[in-house]
Amino acid sequence: MTVDTGDAALPGDLAIGPEASGVVLFAHGSGSSRHSPRNRAVADALNTTGFGTLLIDLLTEEEGGDLTPGAGPRFDIPLLTRRLTATVDWLGGDADTAGSPIGLFGSSTGAAAAIGTAADRPREVGAVVCRGGRVDLAADRLPEVDAPVLMLAGSADPPIVRISFEAVERLHVPGHVHLVPDATHLFEEPGALEQVTGAAMTWFRDHLAATPPPAG
Repeated sequence: MTVDTGDAALPGDLAIGPEASGVVLFAHGSGSSRHSPRNRAVADALNTTGFGTLLIDLLTEEEGGDLTPGAGPRFDIPLLTRRLTATVDWLGGDADTAGSPIGLFGSSTGAAAAIGTAADRPREVGAVVCRGGRVDLAADRLPEVDAPVLMLAGSADPPIVRISFEAVERLHVPGHVHLVPDATHLFEEPGALEQVTGAAMTWFRDHLAATPPPAG
């Protein structure tokens, strides 16, 4: 499917059953896309437990090809946030997903966009999971978030561990840091991604499935 955000047509892969407990929208990090094997593994596991998923590219092919270190569209958090928020609005109006609780799963810079969107759509977003999240890039939005937030960090990734604990301190809602032992930023170590998947599934099961759909 394609989401028209007003400034771009974004391709996405939607998987949802007729009785889904909710739908989880994935926001990928810099240099990644909806084809990310790590996020697809998490999405597949969520599908098997009754959640719908939407993996979408927040940048066009041309924008994603801008490899300027630390800059360019891949690090334009306001742009990523606007497009992720537009995708949440699209889910609310689509026949297959309207009325479903919405969760956000953000990775790296996509986690910053997820925080911004959760702040912008407090009634629509019921739970947030950040994997290796650069939530420091949206630090000013953290106090505005009304949805429970789980931070997933590898214990061998000190910058993200520090960022995650500092971020939880700024939340006024339930927040938790789950450290995956000996894992680095991409969770490539044996068993690390399985721990990420299990923690995300539990968070969405406990917080998103119990969230009533927005009224009206």
